[in-house]
Amino acid sequence: MGMFPTERAVRTTPEGLLWEPSERRVRGRAGEVTVVDSRHPVLVWEPGVPVPLYAFPRADVREDLLRPAAHPATGTHTGSRVFYDLELDGESRENAAWTFPAADLAGHIAFEWFRRVGRGLDHWYEEEEEIFIHPRDPHKRVDAIAGSRHVRVEIDGTAVADTHRPVLLFETGLPTRFYIPPEDVRLELFAPTDHGTGCPYKGTARYWSWRGEAAVPPNVVWSYPDPLPAVGAIKNLLAFYNEAVDITVDGEVLERPVTPFTRTLSDPAERRRPS
Repeated sequence: MGMFPTERAVRTTPEGLLWEPSERRVRGRAGEVTVVDSRHPVLVWEPGVPVPLYAFPRADVREDLLRPAAHPATGTHTGSRVFYDLELDGESRENAAWTFPAADLAGHIAFEWFRRVGRGLDHWYEEEEEIFIHPRDPHKRVDAIAGSRHVRVEIDGTAVADTHRPVLLFETGLPTRFYIPPEDVRLELFAPTDHGTGCPYKGTARYWSWRGEAAVPPNVVWSYPDPLPAVGAIKNLLAFYNEAVDITVDGEVLERPVTPFTRTLSDPAERRRPS
């Protein structure tokens, strides 16, 4: 009986792109119009970008809706020189699609995701499940596991959360996040905000900001009121950015990690960008 290969099927191009075929059926829509429907998508990782995107065989794309870009987005997407505007019902969506210069990806077209960069296609589906922000990375794992550790959270010396019943969320490439029951959080010290983000692994989050005078980034607390089934254990629990608060676990003070979120939390201009 044959065996699956143990090595990842990721290939590298001279331009520094990583790519591999995906077996998922992927569809992308602009409004109610299906612009791409593919059973042979390719996952592509650009240099320095931690999340993948999809590229599709031209035969699976509605090329009749694409026009050469009036104002190409030069300097983006790893040397890409060919960009397309999407023309639909008299509306033009600038630089919604592009091709990579890599020979390995010749004959493929990639698309922007509106909820990630503010332009491109509105809705994306892997099989029949809608996904958000970016494709899910097959080499990334997210586990939500109920625990009994003693977790204490402080802001500027003030205890804001204390629990012995956290749910620990382990996500590849990120620090452990501690999701805490609302009864164990001093939520009166925080104000709800209208900020929201989407995650292809967890769902859509809502946020709270610190009411005090300490120098704390806004939206430092979040919760998923309706998480995706795979992480259902975090429903309505609250988490804090390890990067911006002091967390003690079983008596051990955790170091504040440096992550891709560190710059976003400290730079107001970065916080205004689409999630």
